[in-house]
Amino acid sequence: MKAIVVGGGVMGLATAWALAREGCDVELFEQGDLPNATGSSFDEHRLIRHPYGEHAGYARMVDDAYAAWDLLWTELGQRLYAPTGTLALSGNGALWAERSAAALAAIGRPMTEIPVAELPRRFPLLRTGGVERAFWIESGGVLFAQDIVAALARRLAGRRGVALHPRTQVREVDLDRARIGTGAGATHGADVVVVAAGAWVGRLLPSLARRLVPSRQVVAYFDLPAEQQAAWTRGPMIIEQTGDVGLYLVPPRQGRGLKVGDHAFSRTGDPDAGRTASAAEIEPLLARCRSLLEGFGEWRIERLKACFYTVTEDERFVVEKPGAAGWVMSPCSGHGFKFGALMGLELARTIVSGRDPALHARWAAGREGDT
Repeated sequence: MKAIVVGGGVMGLATAWALAREGCDVELFEQGDLPNATGSSFDEHRLIRHPYGEHAGYARMVDDAYAAWDLLWTELGQRLYAPTGTLALSGNGALWAERSAAALAAIGRPMTEIPVAELPRRFPLLRTGGVERAFWIESGGVLFAQDIVAALARRLAGRRGVALHPRTQVREVDLDRARIGTGAGATHGADVVVVAAGAWVGRLLPSLARRLVPSRQVVAYFDLPAEQQAAWTRGPMIIEQTGDVGLYLVPPRQGRGLKVGDHAFSRTGDPDAGRTASAAEIEPLLARCRSLLEGFGEWRIERLKACFYTVTEDERFVVEKPGAAGWVMSPCSGHGFKFGALMGLELARTIVSGRDPALHARWAAGREGDT
């Protein structure tokens, strides 16, 4: 079987890797470099964690995601991951942490509740203003995202039966005949096409443009005083929701920076436009950092990074077969990278085995075992 993959982010690369493992010949087309610095997968890190609110389906998938990453580490010969543990906080009417704890208890992955009064002792880097409930789980950590996509691209570049086409823009896709056009009359055919084009997917598949919306997001990397920097290298991943601002903090590991962002979707922006960002864009996030993070007044923004999610209304992944010989792969909404290796492996198995596409779509949307 021959497959064409459109898009060289983690989903496209992982799918190409998995299809090659299944014995397929694969051509991958990426409009930019491999890896593409403007792609959604290109950043120092991404998080993997079990807490998922009420979405038990995705919480159940995390163990499988870890197993898929372990397989990839074996093939790459390096482990591009660091454990941190996960601290989930909520308050002011937000119930995400409590719902995460309940869902995880139901699937045998209990979290430990920490009395708020004990938080300063357990985690002296935090303040407790606005925090009403706190839960801890030892699992969770940091995936070194841009290193992963670069390593995957190198792995595929040396593999028999795989052809990579960086700096080659796909302009047309026919998911019924498994054909793509790259301009100047050039066409390429296969037995199956997988479109994993990230924030550009709506341009290639206009029928999906209203479902899969590009969303410009800004994250901040910080310079910290040396003592705080050293303390945070031992600190946890934090997922916090205490009202209007949902904050996540990625602790520095193995020389990477400390990053803070939020999960509020802008649902606006052009992925081809400039990526300059300003602190004013994330002032509500910075305000929450001031009240939550001890010593934040001494932190300085080292850089701001504008990236793109591709979001759906319900934040569920779209991995569907809208054509007789073609798939669209958009597992994003800001929480997809952790499942990259797993999504690639499972889609390759479905394509090669002929598994029911509807069942695959339901699984990818996190609806198996969900509430």
